[in-house]
Amino acid sequence: MEVPRSLPDAPEVRGDLLDYYFEVQRFDRDLGRLVEALDRAGELDRTIVIVTSDNGMPFPRAKANVYDGGVRVPLIVRWKGVAGAGAVVEGFASLTDLAPTILEGAGLKPAEGMTGRSLLPLLRGQGQRGRDRVFLERERHADVRQGHLSYPVRAIRTREFLYVRNYRPGRWPAGDPELVFAVGPFGDIDGGPTKALLLDRRADPAIAPFFSLATAKRPAEELYDLRKDPAQIDNVAGRAEYRDDQRRLRAELDAWLRQTGDPRADVDDDRWDRFPYYGERAK
Repeated sequence: MEVPRSLPDAPEVRGDLLDYYFEVQRFDRDLGRLVEALDRAGELDRTIVIVTSDNGMPFPRAKANVYDGGVRVPLIVRWKGVAGAGAVVEGFASLTDLAPTILEGAGLKPAEGMTGRSLLPLLRGQGQRGRDRVFLERERHADVRQGHLSYPVRAIRTREFLYVRNYRPGRWPAGDPELVFAVGPFGDIDGGPTKALLLDRRADPAIAPFFSLATAKRPAEELYDLRKDPAQIDNVAGRAEYRDDQRRLRAELDAWLRQTGDPRADVDDDRWDRFPYYGERAK
């Protein structure tokens, strides 16, 4: 088994990952049973089957982050007469694309204001402009900071780079170090053996760098060269050799914010911090 570079190669982490892989296997098994049930009912070939997930794996520096570990999710579509069996599509997609895809498949026109685009051209094996990048966004994941504060991030991911803008670098990206309202310390990280290891052994020189990757405050801008650093560990923002790339990606992100009417086009707009939180209070 390959341990992600953002996590320590320790028995606790390997066991945690293997448990996670077992969950994936169980899901695959149960999904197979659902497909078989549709087939027995004679409904499979007139059913659109879409398989995905809501976020990346629930591990430190993964879920609730805009790194690949948090936003890269499976997307499998079975659609007889539209999607070719076994076809692999390399273009970028977002879950916001699902609504216009399903509407178009039902013969309806996607609603105005939808920022997603139908995936039908890709499913049919056709090209589609703009599939060489995807834009990523996050605000408040859980109520884990004093004052109910969010951790606003916007990012652009291309094949070569991940550019990240942290709007409030003075805040803790994984939540405050102590329990505030919900979940627990660093509450934007799900509980589990890997998180416990990082917290319990944070002073251990072998563990401290991984604890820092997951929890330490981050600069206003991050840039990762995916050709050299696919794990997105080495932040090259500010380096002279990447100045032009950083400037270009910054401008492309700004244009996207304006195009979509994102309130973060004004960096002082913290309206999310004032929205009520309905999650359960930690005990």
